[in-house]
Amino acid sequence: MTTPLARKLARLIETMGPMSVADYFSSCLSDPEYGYYQTRDPFGTRGDFTTAPEISQLFGEMIGIFLALCWQAHGKPNNVRLIEIGPGRGTLMADVQRTLAGVAPDLASSATGHLVETSPQLSELQRQTLNDAPFENHWHTDIDETPRGFSLLFSNELFDAIPIRQFINTDNGFRERTVALDDNSNLVFQAGTASLAPGDTPAAAKPGDIVEVAPAREALMSRIAARLAADGGCALTVDYGFIGGGIGDTLQAVRDHRYVDVFEAPGESDLTSHVDFTALARAAAAGNVEVWPILTQSRFLLELGLLERAGALGAEKGPARQQQIGEAVNRLAGDGQGQMGSLFKVLGLSSPAIAVPPFARIDHKSASDVSIINKPGD
Repeated sequence: MTTPLARKLARLIETMGPMSVADYFSSCLSDPEYGYYQTRDPFGTRGDFTTAPEISQLFGEMIGIFLALCWQAHGKPNNVRLIEIGPGRGTLMADVQRTLAGVAPDLASSATGHLVETSPQLSELQRQTLNDAPFENHWHTDIDETPRGFSLLFSNELFDAIPIRQFINTDNGFRERTVALDDNSNLVFQAGTASLAPGDTPAAAKPGDIVEVAPAREALMSRIAARLAADGGCALTVDYGFIGGGIGDTLQAVRDHRYVDVFEAPGESDLTSHVDFTALARAAAAGNVEVWPILTQSRFLLELGLLERAGALGAEKGPARQQQIGEAVNRLAGDGQGQMGSLFKVLGLSSPAIAVPPFARIDHKSASDVSIINKPGD
């Protein structure tokens, strides 16, 4: 499918030569004229995909409870900065703030909300969603613009949208994968000249194998860790991904709730890739903060009381509403196809170190421990 962005990128490649996968990824999402997040609301049933906060308020409530526990473990400081990076429609922030106002009114009384968002269209949607929110909210385009001080920082499906680099194994070793034009001016992949760093080269690679590295993701995690180390607080990120690195092409495009070719509709499809949580945890651990073991979303939500809250939410409701709540719980914490429980992972950080559920019940030896915990009872 030819799109305005596809034509723009083709002209750029004709002039400048092939571009990296990272540059293509970034252009598809953030081009100021035609970028996916600059031109549309992609969330929910009318968009291209549905995130956990849009599935049920239960997700945001569990995040809110966790952040309240962090605040209590840190000694209940005043003037908390509640920061979300990549806040979508604002649904998660709204649910978190509502929950905090209920379970930790002393926190809510002096806290301020801060949404880090680069899309003007999404910023406007967030303002509408948070119009009656219990917190005073502010908008920023970069985390460094948010006020300094003790912070509770969170994100959901943020890192998967930060560009990656890809390297393909050729007869001349791993070479950076680029986006070029074929003889018919169609976008295609091509092996470039840049090589993979020796430390990132897998031991048992076959011809055609692809390795992904994400320095931009690690850099953001390093910035988050540095912020916590300097000012104190906790950070939580939830995303779909894997543990331990490895070989494989996880670059994918989604349009109208289905997977499509990554070149099918540049600028009109969501482009993402799976997150290497081990790399994120190591980047954070290098920043002198406590790094908790990586959990699956299933265990994180269930140990915080997802089932109990779902039961309370469905009490005295009709069968249809109870079924809807049950389906939401399965989607958030289940392990089957199309469910998020095992595919999505949770990474938490703190400075200084604290013990807080569900991480407090996990025996780990050091801040660099990046083991994965699956479901309760494992």
